[in-house]
Amino acid sequence: MFTGLIVELGKVAAVEKGTGSARLSIKCKEVIKDADIGDSIAVNGVCLTVVELRTLSELFFDVSYETLQSTNLGNLKRGDKVNIEPSLKPDSKLGGHFVTGHVEDFGKIKNKTAIGNAVKIEIEAPGSVLKFLIEKGSVAVDGISLTVVDVLNDAFSVVIIPHTAAMTTIGFKNIGDTVNLEPDILGKYVAKFLQSAVSGQQSAEEKDSELLSALKKSGFIS
Repeated sequence: MFTGLIVELGKVAAVEKGTGSARLSIKCKEVIKDADIGDSIAVNGVCLTVVELRTLSELFFDVSYETLQSTNLGNLKRGDKVNIEPSLKPDSKLGGHFVTGHVEDFGKIKNKTAIGNAVKIEIEAPGSVLKFLIEKGSVAVDGISLTVVDVLNDAFSVVIIPHTAAMTTIGFKNIGDTVNLEPDILGKYVAKFLQSAVSGQQSAEEKDSELLSALKKSGFIS
């Protein structure tokens, strides 16, 4: 589990593609200090497992064919910068929102408009993502926790402040570039609950119990 608060920008050292998978190595300075083999680390919002550490500056990950196809990790090349965030710890600050690292799909930057010292970015997104978004709700874009401004027919918009632009990949992405998208998991649970309610296949008590169990499992309530 992550929060969508990016710790640092890493740099792709190598992408070794094999049959149905790839070995990805990323150079970084901060995250690697507390990393170990087997740790979960989000790379552009995708939860990956550390399989090797080298020279105290390079992390290695095995990336499956499915992940290469369903996220923008398949387009990475040597020298590209990526957002990196280690998984949550018991004493971690919860400044963003709960992010699982399970990307729903990827979108494409459709438009960028300067608003004062900020930038409003419109992102074209598939229906599988848009159906879970609401204005003022949360969404992870390349692993960055952002607030949804507008929800349109085929896109949504977010506003990027200078700090976020400087500390993450969203600051230098251009129109046409792809971004990994993960809607707020709470929206998924609510949608599933409502779908079950409409179908009428469960009693009211069963529906309430199922929703509470899902929310507790994800840490939204105790």
